[in-house]
Amino acid sequence: MNRIVEASAGLQEPARIAIDLGAESCRLSLLRWQSGKPAIELIHRFANASVHRGASLRWPLETILAGLEEALRKAAAAAPEGVASIAVDGWAVDYVRLDSAGQPLAAPFCYRDERTIAAKEAADAIAAPPMLFRRTGAQPLRINTLYQLLADAASGIDPHAPWLLLPEYVLYWLGGRRAAEYTNATHTGLVDIENGGWSRDLFELLGIPLDAAPPIVPAGTILGRLQGPLAALPAFRGTQLIAPACHDTASAISGIPAPLHSTAYICSGTWSLVGTLLPAPITSHEALSARYTNQGAAGGGFCFHTNVNGMWTLKQCMDGWRAQGRPWTIEDLVAQAAAIQTPPAAIDIDAEPLLLDGKMPERINHELQARGLPCIPDVAGNEPLFARLIFESVASRYAQALSQLQRMLGRKLERIHILGGGSRNKLLTELTALRTGLPVESGQPESSTIGNLAVQLAASDAHTQPLDPEAIRRWAALLCQIPQ
Repeated sequence: MNRIVEASAGLQEPARIAIDLGAESCRLSLLRWQSGKPAIELIHRFANASVHRGASLRWPLETILAGLEEALRKAAAAAPEGVASIAVDGWAVDYVRLDSAGQPLAAPFCYRDERTIAAKEAADAIAAPPMLFRRTGAQPLRINTLYQLLADAASGIDPHAPWLLLPEYVLYWLGGRRAAEYTNATHTGLVDIENGGWSRDLFELLGIPLDAAPPIVPAGTILGRLQGPLAALPAFRGTQLIAPACHDTASAISGIPAPLHSTAYICSGTWSLVGTLLPAPITSHEALSARYTNQGAAGGGFCFHTNVNGMWTLKQCMDGWRAQGRPWTIEDLVAQAAAIQTPPAAIDIDAEPLLLDGKMPERINHELQARGLPCIPDVAGNEPLFARLIFESVASRYAQALSQLQRMLGRKLERIHILGGGSRNKLLTELTALRTGLPVESGQPESSTIGNLAVQLAASDAHTQPLDPEAIRRWAALLCQIPQ
């Protein structure tokens, strides 16, 4: 951390940029040094959402890139001292196919597209889920890159067309180097859990061309310098591109300043991820049945967690209500949901219909009916009832996931650390503490930004790979002191 001493002596330390791609919004944050102290400023945020194009659900790639270019130009203007590095994290499993000129073949599919239902059914007959889990440590979910690649081939897309996971595609768009960062690659369902490389046997078994996959690199890899028109801006002369922990959850975990041996984490957002950090993977039958997965962590170890359908259901409800002229803010919904004296019973928030797009109140009522519970009429005034039902269901699922986790670990956990947007939801935090019986501490709402920057700083200090997890944690501790 010598740069802090240098900055205190009046030497201007260059800024750093963290780009976070989100399913609901994308943002660019700028780290600058003021009198030797770090300050993080949100420079630009823009909305994001999957879009229906014909029968497909896709991501608006051109809109995303245009928003990022605007954000980067704003950042260059805000940092006359120059920008040392840019790093990108985001959601997993989705990817961009490239043509022979290195340009996108088409807008990337969204993981919620239903094309993978048939692809997974076909794949299960060739590679049974228990075998896949033992080999890769990744829960064999139908959204995984593995099944998306198979769906491409089934629909006539050239299986040999090179592909890049979405955060790494943005780094490629900025600098021209193809890579798959390790933490993000482990979400594909195609990485060998033993050696951390692509599983050649699985690629062969499933008929997926290995030559289309990018090379895997560890978190903190410097991919080269920014190229193209943006590189002509004074602030970006000499700016390096760094692959952080490109998966946003791995970045968020990197942003936790304390050790996690006795602590569970919950990354609460569109998806909620419930788990803890482990030195070695768990690939038991119980872990498979409980829908836990082993994903790479920056600097080594594994993020061992399960996916919970989080605020997706509420967002879908709110989108539908807004279209009907019934707009709500999340703050008002939480406040009114907290005031309900007799909350509705919980449902299975992970039920398959609740993972799909559209008609969410109707889908929720179908789940209530299936349990013999009264429906909630989807009329003005009942929105807080739907919200409370969702919060109760999410908290109950958290409790179930943590009970399973402690049984697999063979030990008790002492506390829960909630990250992401859900850390601002006081009602959900209280319900989580009530249902789990564990104290809950709220972490950084933008922990993925903290982790992204911590990995950049550790990578700039390091001369070897993999990065030292303690070095990442020290930088995270410093950055977490910044008022958010």
